[in-house]
Amino acid sequence: MRHLPAATACLLLALAGTIDARAQDCGGDFDAWKAAVAGDARQAGVGERGLAALARARHDQRIIQRDRAQGVFTQTFNEFAGRMINSYRLQHGAANLKKHASVFARAEQQFGVPGPVIAAFWALETDFGANQGDFSTLNAIVTLSHDCRRPELFRPQIIPLLKLIDRGDLPADVKGAWAGEIGQTQMLPTDIMEKGVDGDGDGHVDMRGSVPDVILTTANNLRSYGWRAGEPWIVEVDVPDEMPWEQAGLHVRLPMSQWAAWGVKKRGGEALGGGPDASLALPMGRKGPAFLVFPNYDVYLEWNQSFVYTLTAANLAARLAGAPKFDPGHPEEGLTGESMKLLQRKLQARGHDVGKIDGVLGARTREAVRKEQLRLGIPADAWPTPALLANL
Repeated sequence: MRHLPAATACLLLALAGTIDARAQDCGGDFDAWKAAVAGDARQAGVGERGLAALARARHDQRIIQRDRAQGVFTQTFNEFAGRMINSYRLQHGAANLKKHASVFARAEQQFGVPGPVIAAFWALETDFGANQGDFSTLNAIVTLSHDCRRPELFRPQIIPLLKLIDRGDLPADVKGAWAGEIGQTQMLPTDIMEKGVDGDGDGHVDMRGSVPDVILTTANNLRSYGWRAGEPWIVEVDVPDEMPWEQAGLHVRLPMSQWAAWGVKKRGGEALGGGPDASLALPMGRKGPAFLVFPNYDVYLEWNQSFVYTLTAANLAARLAGAPKFDPGHPEEGLTGESMKLLQRKLQARGHDVGKIDGVLGARTREAVRKEQLRLGIPADAWPTPALLANL
């Protein structure tokens, strides 16, 4: 499951406050709980088709098992991007950009989002619609709403899903991802309801089978996250041997002139030139791949909060727009598994908040690493190495 976008999560939490208290309660007798949900749905204007679909919804223990068994993300950027930016996606992405050029042009004209950006999400989420998921969407959302782990995130999806079924945009037995995402770019019912665009003019928003609907709705969704038309999202760069590495990271955004003054150049040595303020992203430290990311990169983080996933998606979009394959560099040996957990425990013992001890190099662990590197007087590029672990 991709993470819920921050904006969507906030919206769902707000919507959850408007739901009848009877149906907010989680757990307990499933049929009684579902009857309360049905009452709220009827009050919200859901018609007989949607209510009949809800009546057939079942608790699916497989969904709970999937939710509990989510694996931690331990691949490095070079590993993940090397696997995800593959020849299939590049070839089919280029073919789709050409085949549906007029629709992509409409999307950029109406919403400001370039075709390669849309095509990259289309590729990563479902391989252009080939793998949309085979779980009952209604069963998934009802099951996760009844479960007491995260009901506030899923309960607000039920009524929008029933309304989409009511108006014929989705069949009652619609299938998708195990966590309720639907269609070729894996959007949640609330997003489809609010941002859906009928691209082919048939009176419905079909995110499963209509390419125009998929392209235009995805563009509208990205615009709602704050996409800035005509601005870049990522550019690969070469970094010097020495610079103030503590300024790297998504927490710092500086003018292009400052990065140029420190010796940062476009890959191949070309001067940076102008553009919006940017952050220097070093997913594997100062000796690995390097990118400047711009305000439009924040939209990627609204889609998925993973640093590695979003850098991969942004790079795939750049490739589809004509950029060369990124240079993986020669990163220093990193930490994985138990050694990463040991590092997290040592950082925690020194007073740093690294969140859960899970062996994952997340944002809080990176920030703690940066602070310890500064304390030790070594390049503060937020990349943990065996040498850093030994020094702690």
